[in-house]
Amino acid sequence: MQIGEVAARTELSLRTIRHYEEAGLVIPSARSQGGFRLYAESDVGRLMVIRRMKPLGFTLEQMRDLLAATDRLDSGEELSAEEREEALARVRDFEQMAAERVTDLRTRLARAEEFAATLRERLAPTPLS
Repeated sequence: MQIGEVAARTELSLRTIRHYEEAGLVIPSARSQGGFRLYAESDVGRLMVIRRMKPLGFTLEQMRDLLAATDRLDSGEELSAEEREEALARVRDFEQMAAERVTDLRTRLARAEEFAATLRERLAPTPLS
């Protein structure tokens, strides 16, 4: 599929997808005869991982690190027990970091909702005495 369809499916802008390509996080699977980027389902999957990591504050380097570990596990290549455990440990580390960041976001959201409620109460009409 072309970049426009990928953008629609991932809800990422064309510019963002190109940025992730320049950063080496996702590489189009092919190019058309006209030079257009062509993406496969696996590329869309990578972009969805990146899209989910971004709001949790992961850096491009961290995204690259996680994708390298998952690529290794998904490669179909024979891994030694040590290599497999190392890749799984990286994924576990990211899962733990994500869980901690989700907890932090929930706390921040609760505080923001309390603040908004306080403002609503302040604006509510007061009954006449």
